[in-house]
Amino acid sequence: MNPASHQTEVLSIMRLAPVIPVLTVRDAEDGVAQARALVAGGLFAIEVTLRTAGALAAIKAIRDSVPGAMVGAGTVLTSEHIAQACAAGARFLVSPGASPRLAQAAAAAPVPFLPGVATASEAIALMELGFHALKLFPAEAVGGAKLLASLAGPLPDLRFCPTGGIDLAKAPSYLALPNVLCVGGSWMLPKAALASGDYATVETLAREAAALPKA
Repeated sequence: MNPASHQTEVLSIMRLAPVIPVLTVRDAEDGVAQARALVAGGLFAIEVTLRTAGALAAIKAIRDSVPGAMVGAGTVLTSEHIAQACAAGARFLVSPGASPRLAQAAAAAPVPFLPGVATASEAIALMELGFHALKLFPAEAVGGAKLLASLAGPLPDLRFCPTGGIDLAKAPSYLALPNVLCVGGSWMLPKAALASGDYATVETLAREAAALPKA
């Protein structure tokens, strides 16, 4: 599948809300509880990182039992991850970066892929493969909003979801940029709230994030 055929879909996912929450889950039950609170708060595109043993089961459970959730898989590093995530029902895929091998696999993925970049050269390489929606990662560490503002001139057709080190206070400076459609983050999922099962706090923080203004 040429990534160009997925551009409308991936851009629509990025426009669902100002923030794509990034979840690290213990198991399917935990993933569903987090997703329900996030969707109730107005955050619909949900990235479950493939960092835990329960991630794939959580993706399937969220897709099957959380109406309104657009669940995707994050930390996709290999073609095997692509196959596993798609089999679990992921609606989109996200990577922290893109080696040549992963980029080629991403270009052939059956669902929209949001590959990560940290430099202009990496962005151009992916643009040549047909990708025009990218994740800037780790955003704060590589130049943040200033870098994205600098890229808007020479690379006007690219749209970004910066992720990494962004919180509620920093998000507005990114969302004010015309080449940023959303940001990724996990600040609405505080560890203390998750540990105690306080999903009401998650919903409140999600609603606050969903209300952030976009350019």
